[in-house]
Amino acid sequence: MRLKADLQLFLVTVIWGSAFAVMRLAAGHHTIFLLNGSRFLLGGLLLLPLTKLRGAFNRSNLVFVALAGFALYAAIAFQQAGLVTTTAGNAGFITSLYVVIVPFVLWIFWRERPSPLMGVAIPLAIGGGFLLSTGGSIRVQPGDVLMFAGSFFWAMHVIVVAKAQGRIAPLPFALGQFVFCGVLNLVTGAFIEHPSRADMLFVLPAVLYTAVFSIALGFTFQVIAQKHTPPNDAALILSLEAVFAALFGWLFLHEMLLPVQLVGCALILIAIALVQVKNGKMRTI
Repeated sequence: MRLKADLQLFLVTVIWGSAFAVMRLAAGHHTIFLLNGSRFLLGGLLLLPLTKLRGAFNRSNLVFVALAGFALYAAIAFQQAGLVTTTAGNAGFITSLYVVIVPFVLWIFWRERPSPLMGVAIPLAIGGGFLLSTGGSIRVQPGDVLMFAGSFFWAMHVIVVAKAQGRIAPLPFALGQFVFCGVLNLVTGAFIEHPSRADMLFVLPAVLYTAVFSIALGFTFQVIAQKHTPPNDAALILSLEAVFAALFGWLFLHEMLLPVQLVGCALILIAIALVQVKNGKMRTI
């Protein structure tokens, strides 16, 4: 089951990486919150026929659903706000820091100490993310603080999903967080965004693609897989999103991939391999 869960998370990174290129094409059309609200609510609507809602929610597990939805909302909001005043390279690297934040939060608040191999894999993944996102050089930008706040909420989402396991079934949890995140985005967008009809029509393909693949499939697979994959390991595997984002950007947006960025990809892959070695040893004990 653990290997199957890790493969599901790997599939999630492929899906999210492809969606990054789609969202890049939709950027700049004054519809950040309305776009996110539409795609999360549509993703929830697609999941609704498959979800058994009767008796799924209670007062205690709704807290986890709300926290997950809010973490998604805040992570995306800080990320989009930070992108206004920072570079794409800085954004990609700083977002990847949630790989470090997850084990530190678990260690401080839940006394879950990372394994020695994780102590090697995490710096490798961060080093790989730095080379992949920045090409080996970084200049501090005003939006970097906002990007770091976003990475904190991405880490919180991974942890909340992990801690919700056993309290609520995966599909109701996924549906609930989509609705919560979608409503927050739509309410925010209604107050601060005023896109034209042309803007809304332009981003419609991005809404449809990401609602089906990134949200209905990607985030749902994440919730299901984290039933068997610990949050530290999940965060490392999910860092492969940066690799596939770069790959799809190269394939479809004709973005350059420098040799140093390929080295960064290799370091991330090595970090993921170390996690699998650790898991293999655990299964033989």
